Amino acid sequence: MPLNARTGTLTSDAASPIGRVVDLGRMIDPDPLVRTGRNWTRWAGPAFSLVILAAVAYQLRKFDFSHFVRPLPESPGFWLAFLMFYLAGPVSEWIIFRRLWTLPVEGFFALLRKLVSNNILLGYLGEVYFYAWARRNAHVSAAPFGAIKDVSILSALTGNLVTLAMVVVSAPLFRALRLGIDGKAFVLSTVFVTIISLAALLLRKRLFTLPRHELWIIAAIHFARIFATILLAAVMWHILLPAVALSWWLLLGTLRQLVTRLPFLPNKDVVFAGLAVFFVGNDADIASAMALMAALTLATNLLVGAMLGASELLREGQAR
Repeated sequence: MPLNARTGTLTSDAASPIGRVVDLGRMIDPDPLVRTGRNWTRWAGPAFSLVILAAVAYQLRKFDFSHFVRPLPESPGFWLAFLMFYLAGPVSEWIIFRRLWTLPVEGFFALLRKLVSNNILLGYLGEVYFYAWARRNAHVSAAPFGAIKDVSILSALTGNLVTLAMVVVSAPLFRALRLGIDGKAFVLSTVFVTIISLAALLLRKRLFTLPRHELWIIAAIHFARIFATILLAAVMWHILLPAVALSWWLLLGTLRQLVTRLPFLPNKDVVFAGLAVFFVGNDADIASAMALMAALTLATNLLVGAMLGASELLREGQAR
């Protein structure tokens, strides 16, 4: 009897569309990992924790504490917005996997480790960790590879679609501002993002495992996360530089989303700083605020990584 792809429960009709989807999910989920999952996932968690702690120690050696010389924001609104901004990814993914797997609260901390792994180690290494955690967890009864793959692809695809929409709106602005952006790099980046997005859409029947209505819901959650982070970033910038209207920061936050997602565009921070100076002025304050935001994000990644890595090693030691 096949498993239901959304809930992981048994169904009675093996010829049903969901049954066929789960069969595809089992084909995509690599056999060797499934057969030996309880063996390799036993040491995957502690191994990731050790690597994260090593990365934290290395990053702390070269961390520039001078960015914290300026007074930190005293507004509770800033810290609330920063917390929501930082947790937007794990919260949105917890909602998604809660729907797919009835993910328990402890799964949120696994998603936090996934975020930290991607941020301070290597992009998409966090997905490997989360897959290992899901294989090891009794709460996840359905094969997790297909669901994790679909969520990751949809995250990239929704980000690309938002980026392409902003390219259409913002291209005249970039030409008018003459910020030193390489036109060829801009066009090449746009073409690359377009090709990747079109390929995902054209191959969606072969690429995705979950039912179509689940994919639409997941995509909607990703879109909500993207727009929420743009709004929260604008709120933080407005609190740091209150003389500038929130509407300008919303515009700049949208443009920053565009700049950071174009793959072949060099000096992304310089381009964003140029945009901010053009719209806002006072480049010294903007440079200082940008440095503070970057340092806060890195410091939070290091703190969360150290806490989660140490807690998992402690829990593994107690379990033995």
